[in-house]
Amino acid sequence: MTHTGHKVEKIGGTSMSRLRELRDTLLIGDREGEALYNRIFVVSAFGGITDLLLEHKKSGQPGVFALFANDDNDHGWLDALSGVATAMCEIHGKVLDSDGDRQMADEFVRDRIEGARSCLFDLQRLCSYGHFRLADHMGVTRELLSGLGEAHSAFVATLLLQRSGVNARFVDLSGWRDERVCSLRERIGQGLDGIDFSTELPIVTGYAQCTEGLMREYDRGYSEVTFSKIAAQTGAAEAIIHKEFHLSSADPKLVGPGAVRKIGHTNYDVADQLSNMGMEAIHPNAAKTLRQSDIPLRVTNAFDPADPGTLIDDQPAETPGVEIVTGLDVVALELFEQDMVGVKGYDATTLEALRRHNVRIVSKSSNANTITHYVEASLKTVKRVVGELERAYPSAQVGARAVSIVSAIGRDLSGLHSLSRGLQALEEAGIDVIGAHQTSRNVDVQFAVPRDASDTAVARLHEALIGQGKAGLSVVAA
Repeated sequence: MTHTGHKVEKIGGTSMSRLRELRDTLLIGDREGEALYNRIFVVSAFGGITDLLLEHKKSGQPGVFALFANDDNDHGWLDALSGVATAMCEIHGKVLDSDGDRQMADEFVRDRIEGARSCLFDLQRLCSYGHFRLADHMGVTRELLSGLGEAHSAFVATLLLQRSGVNARFVDLSGWRDERVCSLRERIGQGLDGIDFSTELPIVTGYAQCTEGLMREYDRGYSEVTFSKIAAQTGAAEAIIHKEFHLSSADPKLVGPGAVRKIGHTNYDVADQLSNMGMEAIHPNAAKTLRQSDIPLRVTNAFDPADPGTLIDDQPAETPGVEIVTGLDVVALELFEQDMVGVKGYDATTLEALRRHNVRIVSKSSNANTITHYVEASLKTVKRVVGELERAYPSAQVGARAVSIVSAIGRDLSGLHSLSRGLQALEEAGIDVIGAHQTSRNVDVQFAVPRDASDTAVARLHEALIGQGKAGLSVVAA
């Protein structure tokens, strides 16, 4: 598709919670007339709302969905849903200045929450009959609830911008009370149909109801997938993700704010490595869509609109260099079998056990009689995998221990001797390296270290492989 000159931009939930600031900087700022348009904004729910609707992303504390899924007839989900409504109204009450706008937002929340409540009640009644199982409908229920958050934030943002004189349009892709069965492409096409990007500013929900089932496929990474599909489908000149920080060379809390550098320019290969290390600049599936559509991605600080941020495209590095150092807590799952040499099946059995328990592999190493998978999972989950492997291979020694992987990443590490220099830096810091490797592609070097040494390892590797950045660069850890 030919680029039309417009940009598709995404705002995350944490940034949306500072919507009034965004209005005065990113959304409007000093723009006037035509400069306000030729942009499509895809928004996430206000910070904390999706946690209340589903479950807390980090602590696992149950939200409406989790309570509904485990309902034992005390209807705790009802109180939780009412709590969501209260939280939504408190948020837009602080964002919107006009009493009329607040009343419209209150009514919007009331309609959506009451509709969801009726739907969940009807579903419970239906599943009280033996022919229907609640578990069969939980995927759709999760999508219904999650869509409430994005619809609310997009509606409120539209009201705020319209009150400020911007010709903003609320584009609801959540499928609310829509009986049509649509693919994602059809849903996007119908939502944006008839909009003149040069004179209107679409504010689009990050959740899109479609036959593909975004949450089933991507769970809470769906908003970036919607964002990338819109960019590809509309032929955007650029896709932009606005965060509350610059994409920097390390966590400034670990290496010092005066030492970190804004990356500035990198490629999709590095973005994939960051995703693997739990530092998603963008969901890998969304990156794939943009990459295949030849659309560059820019990651900016939403509250520093004058800075161009970091451009991510397919261009190789002009000179080799480490661009970022980051760490991830993992569990090392080690299978040792003296009779493994020349025998097939050990690796396949391990992979199948990890798949069954939905355990993500971050890295892997092996030799003649030992296979080690570094996985992102709780020790409790990994112990279940260990039990399976011990039953499959009674004579094998299978163990698991908590470690961290610290990785130095860049578009081109050739000729830098990053592995040997990194090992030397860690040895000088008194850090015991459990394992280390570098692939032939020369885009990352990984060091497995004791978990309590992870922060120190990041700082020492950053100092040895990147050095000092611009003093005073204002960034927050990605």
